[in-house]
Amino acid sequence: MSGVVVSLCLLVVFVLLCELSRRILTKLLAPRGLCLSAVYAVELVSTLQLCICNLELRLLGEVGRLQPQFCLSLTYLASVVHGLTFHGALGNPCSTLEYTYRGRLTARSGVLRMVCQFMAASVARTMLQGLWALGLSDLHLRHTLQGFQCISPIHTDTHTSLVLPGPLVTAAAVELAGAFAMQTAFTHTHTMDQRYRVHAIAALTATLTYAGGKMTGAVFNPALALSTQFSCSGHSFLDYCLVYWLAPLLGMMCSVLLFDQMLSGRASPYRPLLANKRK
Repeated sequence: MSGVVVSLCLLVVFVLLCELSRRILTKLLAPRGLCLSAVYAVELVSTLQLCICNLELRLLGEVGRLQPQFCLSLTYLASVVHGLTFHGALGNPCSTLEYTYRGRLTARSGVLRMVCQFMAASVARTMLQGLWALGLSDLHLRHTLQGFQCISPIHTDTHTSLVLPGPLVTAAAVELAGAFAMQTAFTHTHTMDQRYRVHAIAALTATLTYAGGKMTGAVFNPALALSTQFSCSGHSFLDYCLVYWLAPLLGMMCSVLLFDQMLSGRASPYRPLLANKRK
């Protein structure tokens, strides 16, 4: 239990430090005419927060072996916190591509945001491994002694194998369906009051995590997957690209094309959990 308390305290510290960093960077850069730089800095810090929190939560679930209900509650709470603190950051390359497609971002801005997202994803794991190596809790110490080992969650079971041929196809289908559901929710909740929208998105995130977590980790985010899944043993880099990069991208595209083009005949303006201006 002490290990859980340490991890929860670290999560709170991470979020507070990231929020402080966002505010400081915005105040330092915006008055000097560096608004775009401030946007990219916020994107980097927010994605870093997302990846660090997910890595620590994954450690609690896998090494700490907490009850699934408690882990889902933490997932819901973390999603709400991210939605309230991102300050317009997207934190997801799929969302960035979709936002660029709708003309809400320039191509250059979209590319730079994705660079920030993947940079933050790469840095997050290195940072946490250094922190885990300090042995602040028994969970961290145990994980360090195991060489920060993680095993890919991609596998099939007797139910899904009757429908889909093989674990990779099953995993790709799960990630595609999850990304489709998330994108559809983002699109069709853009008129909701912010106070309710973050909870709706968080509830969907927790639900999808419960439904697909055992098969893929329920990531639905290429940058987050790079940080949390690509270093795990069990599958090749190309396998992970198929499941965690291509499948979510296709899921997002299916949602956009189906609901925006075929059904409504128009592109509904997507906005992240906190509204952005065109950058």
